[in-house]
Amino acid sequence: MSVTPKSQVVLQVRDLACERDGRRLFEGLQFSLQAGAAIQIKGSNGAGKTTLLRTLIGSSSDFTGEILWCDTAYPQSLSAMRESLLYIGHRGGVRSGLTPLENLTWYGADHEDAFNALDKVDLTGFEDSLCHSLSAGQNRRVALARLFLPDSPRLWILDEPLTALDVVGVAALEEQMAVHLYSGGSILLTSHQPLSLAGLSEVNLSDYSVSEPFEDFGGEHVDS
Repeated sequence: MSVTPKSQVVLQVRDLACERDGRRLFEGLQFSLQAGAAIQIKGSNGAGKTTLLRTLIGSSSDFTGEILWCDTAYPQSLSAMRESLLYIGHRGGVRSGLTPLENLTWYGADHEDAFNALDKVDLTGFEDSLCHSLSAGQNRRVALARLFLPDSPRLWILDEPLTALDVVGVAALEEQMAVHLYSGGSILLTSHQPLSLAGLSEVNLSDYSVSEPFEDFGGEHVDS
C-alpha cells in the first residue's frame, strides 16, 4: 500500500441526510476522515449506522448532501474510492461453499499470503474446511483475515468487526488496525464494543437524528 500524507482528507461528508422506509434517520451529518486516522460511528440501534456505511460505499443512493473522496464529490469519485476500499459488512463476504483458503485466494491473495493471514486470525488447521462447517466466530475471522493480507487498500470500512471475536481476536485486530493507520491508511467502523486504538475519534448519529417522516428519496431500503 502506498503511504498517503497524513494531513490529507480522504473522505468527507457534508450536510448528509439518509433515509429508510420513508423515514429520515439523520440529517446535517458532517465529518472528515484523514489519512492515518480512524472514526468510530456510534448510535443506538436503528440510528442508521449500517445505512451510513452502505451509503458511503455506494450501495445506497437514498441520501441528500455531499460525499467527497479525495476532494471530488460522488458519484464522479465513487469508482476511485472503491478501488481504494476494503469493506467488511455484517455478512463478511464469506462464501460458505468455499474453504477459508479459497475465500482469500478468490479475493486475489496468493497461497502463502493467505496462509499467513489465516494464521494471524488463529485459523491454522482450518484452511481447508468448508466455511459452512465453521462457527460464526470462525467465519468472522475468515472475513477479517483480509485485513492481514499485504498491499491492503488504504480505506477500511468495517461494520461491527469485533462481533463474535474473543479477547485474543480483538487484541490482534486492534494491533492490525494500528499498523494500518501508522502506514497512512484510514478506518471508518461501527462497533458496540469499546476499542483501544490511539487517536480514535467518534461520530454519534444520535446527535443528528430526527423523528419526523419525510418524502421517499427512492432506491433500495436497507436495515441500519
